[in-house]
Amino acid sequence: MKVDVVLGLQWGDEGKGKIVDVLANTYPVVARFQGGPNAGHSLHFEGKKFVLHTVPSGVFREGSINFIGNGVVIDPIIFKEECEGIEAMGVPVKERVVLADRAHLILPTHRIIDAASEAAKGKSKIGSTLKGIGPTYMDKTGRNGLRIGDILTPNFMERFEALKNRHKDMLKQYDFEYNAEEREQEWLDAVNYMKQFTIVDGAYAVNGYLNGGKAVLAEGAQGSMLDVDFGSYPFVTSSSTTCAGACIGLGVSPRNIGNVYGIFKAYCTRVGSGPFPTELFDETGEELRKQGFEFGATTGRPRRTGWLDLPALKYAIMVSGVTELIMMKADVLDTFDTIKVATSYMVNGKETQQVPYDVYAEVTPVYTEFKGWKKDLTKVKSEDELPVEFKEYIKFIEDSLQVPIKIISLGPDREQTIVR
Repeated sequence: MKVDVVLGLQWGDEGKGKIVDVLANTYPVVARFQGGPNAGHSLHFEGKKFVLHTVPSGVFREGSINFIGNGVVIDPIIFKEECEGIEAMGVPVKERVVLADRAHLILPTHRIIDAASEAAKGKSKIGSTLKGIGPTYMDKTGRNGLRIGDILTPNFMERFEALKNRHKDMLKQYDFEYNAEEREQEWLDAVNYMKQFTIVDGAYAVNGYLNGGKAVLAEGAQGSMLDVDFGSYPFVTSSSTTCAGACIGLGVSPRNIGNVYGIFKAYCTRVGSGPFPTELFDETGEELRKQGFEFGATTGRPRRTGWLDLPALKYAIMVSGVTELIMMKADVLDTFDTIKVATSYMVNGKETQQVPYDVYAEVTPVYTEFKGWKKDLTKVKSEDELPVEFKEYIKFIEDSLQVPIKIISLGPDREQTIVR
């Protein structure tokens, strides 16, 4: 069996949660491979909305295995609150969620360092969600971190205190008031709660699923343009959000990767700082935000909005080897008379289709315009019912990207989905 990967191709918030939920019924295992509780994967079904931050989006599917891989960083408090909320809905979360022992833990002091560091940056801040994720990855690469497997060792408290004290020393460089012990007991209680879950060696477990005939759907968080290596650095997340990150974050070989599903909105959004060539600052941008309800599922922050950016999409597709595309939120464009798509950039007086290295470069998008379809797509049940203007929009994107669009989402509910 193979690991199929679901990736966001833009700056996050593409709608990955819904698609993983839709696809999960054909995959016995759904696995998160990177990121932390900065993820906000929204699912809509049976008239209800659920937002998942750490738990994989297949958890509501009966009989599913929801695996949290070694590439994920976990805040025990958030994890406990999320799981208890799922349990309250009658879902046997402890039976369905499995934890990799190599996944790193977010300490309360990681969150303090995150807040102190962001405050010190002033106008240069990157727009962190202040969940402690960056500092946790820094401890991971600095070989100082605590992992889930450590909570089962007899000297865990000693190691916890040592890392907490190390963080206190780091915080001396900031003019920042804090109480390192404020949420400590709550955190330790949550760590004990985590011991009730199945904790495994992740690489052996995932490869065991594959060898046992179980297909795995790897669920990415954030988006490709936020990748720590290939995104708009330094305005990026702290993990590898591309397909390669699935191999590292789960412990699987590249030869075990199957389909790579790339998810994108029919327009663009971004949260936080950083370049956004097609960003709109006018009434059109505000209308996109209003119609798409573009506010962060995790932070509640209003998202920046703009037209679809094909050079950025091509770049993300290239880096991850995307085999199939999934378009989200096309219905948000239902009311627009004219719809634009950026097909290239003007950078320093030259036209290019390449994403520039310099995040501070003056980039002017070159647009192609389309006539709006002016029809309520949320009521459409089959591809035959789609308006001709929308079909032309789809064909142009496919021809430009040379990758087929296999799924179109026309609303938040799992039923509002067209499989082509």
